[in-house]
Amino acid sequence: MTENNNRSSSRGSKFIKDVGVYAIGNIGSKLITFMMVPLYTYFVHDTSDFGYYDVCLTVCFLLLPFVTLQLRDGAFRFLLDCDDNTKRQRIVTFVSRTMITTLALAMLVALVMSFTTEIHYLGYATGLLIALSLQEVYSQVFRGLGNNRAFAVTGILSALGIGVFSILFVAILGWGIKGIFLANIVARLLALILVECRVRLITRNTRWSLSSRQVGLDIIRYTLPLLPGSLCWWLTGSSDRLFIKYFLGLDVNGIYAVAIRFTSIISTLAIIFYQAWQETAILQYHSPDRDRFFSKMFNSYIFALAGILIGYAFMLKANYNWLVAPQYRESLMYIYPMGLSAVIFGLAAFFDMGYQCAKDTPRTLPSIVLAAVVNVALNFALIKPLGVYGVIVTQLVTYLVLFFYRWHDMRRYFILKIDRRCIIPVAVMLLWTIPFYYSPNALFDIVFMVIALGCIAWTCGKELRDQLLSKFIKTHDSIK
Repeated sequence: MTENNNRSSSRGSKFIKDVGVYAIGNIGSKLITFMMVPLYTYFVHDTSDFGYYDVCLTVCFLLLPFVTLQLRDGAFRFLLDCDDNTKRQRIVTFVSRTMITTLALAMLVALVMSFTTEIHYLGYATGLLIALSLQEVYSQVFRGLGNNRAFAVTGILSALGIGVFSILFVAILGWGIKGIFLANIVARLLALILVECRVRLITRNTRWSLSSRQVGLDIIRYTLPLLPGSLCWWLTGSSDRLFIKYFLGLDVNGIYAVAIRFTSIISTLAIIFYQAWQETAILQYHSPDRDRFFSKMFNSYIFALAGILIGYAFMLKANYNWLVAPQYRESLMYIYPMGLSAVIFGLAAFFDMGYQCAKDTPRTLPSIVLAAVVNVALNFALIKPLGVYGVIVTQLVTYLVLFFYRWHDMRRYFILKIDRRCIIPVAVMLLWTIPFYYSPNALFDIVFMVIALGCIAWTCGKELRDQLLSKFIKTHDSIK
């Protein structure tokens, strides 16, 4: 028992440290993005313009896995458990060769399209796709090589750059949507260059003379099954913008895009947990008390996400009128249910670790394909009668289907024991939809928020409460 407790404490300490590092990189970047929303809404007066930029960004995220061949996942997974320096160099060399080839092809395709079709901001969108590709892949290379700090700093510098260049290009120079594109392109590339000049992880581990064919084949076998899955993920999580554009127009998409920016804070906190949990789960997958440890983490995760959703949604509602321009304020009505869907997605993503730990990526496809089919079918059925709420209902149902499918499928990798006390935070999240929509003023919002958080804190019990509090304090200290 003592040995198990020591092992659990050691794993917990590492997890807390990882959470702190990833929090620095992710929260910092999302706070800057959060702060840019008022700037964009006040200086991009036409909601359809912002809606068009959001559509371009959505398409970039669709193309990103195919341009990068999902090397962000493959590089991290193969570097993480690699203890041979030459093999590390082969992996990084393969990544660099592949990125040069695929990005050159992407630029060639964009050049041909510029002569054959008329697409607004095609050059800017291509530049954003290239910048996103390089940052996504090489920041994961930093993680895989054990330098989480470089990963975090890349995110922070990128976010700060987006903030500074957005103020310059959008607010001062008045370049509108072009300014948003340029701010994102320049900031992301500059952050990656500055970090690499400091740590030299890519240049030190890239050896063009080394043969990387065999390791490249192993990585591709791991990542290729992820490509159709990434398309389905896009259909599940991002195609809603295209449905809104087609059925409801770019004006509505601009308002919806603002709501997405705000609820992305909840998604970011889930991503912080996911990134720290990804590393811990892979390294501890074969430990003898794996199921008990995984169950404890999952139960803590439910309570944490419930508290985050309630606290964030009600504080945001109390301050929304001064955060966004009047023409975008309708987006407030979408915040809470979108936040709830982000929580469900975060819980479903927890189960993704089974596939990664076992390197059994082909088994991800059935659940993702099912979720994509449900998503597309419900979008077609619900958008016309329900408008934006049709998209939100579709998200909720899709992520619930994904959650229950993976919960059942994960039994082949690990068994989770769900604490019965978790019923309370789930019930609170559902019931507190009513006061979010119907409370008369900010004072009532604060009262409802305090009651909800009190219920969650009391229900989780002393052990879990102390555990979550200690993680928050240590994460906060590491951020400072």
